Amino acid sequence: MHPKALLDESAALVEAVFRFDHPADAVVARHFRENRSLGPRERATLSDTVYAALRERLKFEWLARSGSGSKWRRLAILGFPGDRDFLKSALSEPEKVWLDACAKVREDEWLAPHRHNLPEWLAEALRAQVGEGFDALAAALLEPAPLDLRVNLLKTKREAALAALREAGLKAEATPHSPLGIRLQGKPTLAKVPAFANGEVEVQDEGSQLLALLLDARRGEMVVDFCAGAGGKTLAIGAAMRNSGRLYAFDTSAHRLDGLKPRLARSGLSNVHPVAIAHERDERIKRLAGKIDRVLVDAPCSGLGTLRRSPDLKWRQTPQTVAAQAALQQAILTSAARLLKPGGRLVYATCSLLVDENEAVAEAFGQAHPDFEPEAVAGLLQAAKVSGAESLCAGEGGRFLRLWPHRHGTDGFFAAVWRKKA
Repeated sequence: MHPKALLDESAALVEAVFRFDHPADAVVARHFRENRSLGPRERATLSDTVYAALRERLKFEWLARSGSGSKWRRLAILGFPGDRDFLKSALSEPEKVWLDACAKVREDEWLAPHRHNLPEWLAEALRAQVGEGFDALAAALLEPAPLDLRVNLLKTKREAALAALREAGLKAEATPHSPLGIRLQGKPTLAKVPAFANGEVEVQDEGSQLLALLLDARRGEMVVDFCAGAGGKTLAIGAAMRNSGRLYAFDTSAHRLDGLKPRLARSGLSNVHPVAIAHERDERIKRLAGKIDRVLVDAPCSGLGTLRRSPDLKWRQTPQTVAAQAALQQAILTSAARLLKPGGRLVYATCSLLVDENEAVAEAFGQAHPDFEPEAVAGLLQAAKVSGAESLCAGEGGRFLRLWPHRHGTDGFFAAVWRKKA
């Protein structure tokens, strides 16, 4: 595609995404479906431009004030990846002068919002939590996330999977914490990689892998993944059960559960039973009350721990949406707890960084349910052979899992664990 046409296309897509009517990945995917003539390089350029503009919105908008042309074109120019000469071939002379001036802005000229690129309410909340670590956290959230894989132990072991991926030409290394994790360099296309196509590995962030390890599902048990989505953690749990017992994958979205089907086919699992439910009080849930050994509640949340992957979330979430999520999280956790038999394990998790969705929800649940005894996450991770387990935890005695992008190289995750008293 000609540089001018590609820049115009980028500007149009930036404008569509910045309406914030829908998640950015959905808008980008729809644009690609509607424009199937776009090749892989054009798609990569469009996607990279959009996500750069989302990550550094406040900085780019400040720079764009002095430019000419539409705001969306200026944002697209600032986010456009790769060769500057290629980009400049699409620009007018005034635009070239402006872009060169933007490149000369010194670091000490940026205000704090231009450096951290977070809405002020979120910056204040995170600064209150991490203190002097805020700048490092904000910088980490501006970086793209790595591509992590989980080894499917039903089919292979990690060393064998690493060898297979390297043989396929990928740069792969073991993740530092999860004993099942592999981290890839770059953004390789996995569809034609044999280890992925035959189900030996599955895409899953290292932090997410730790949630299944905390659940520690065993052979022959009855287990529920309460908010399964497209099933990344469901697959990990099923493999831990060695394809035995019964694993229910509940979700209120049948569409999300449909995404689990091809992954199940690759995984070789036959013990997974996807179930679309109407809400957390669905009759199909009530019939299982008191019968389940382990329940994972990876609750719907703000997703603010995943800003490296979904930077639009910081502009789409508000204190009001976070408060609404916290109320829903408490309701889901309460309903899920009814499923457990005496001695059963309950894991509550989010991919949020905020106390309101994490510690506050866990503490409220504990106070309202004295029949559930908290378990220290640190000890459970050590038992699961997680390296550096104590460094991944927070709270007295390693009570909670607390993962931070700037400290652990994962998405932001939280987890709390309880055992139902006999």
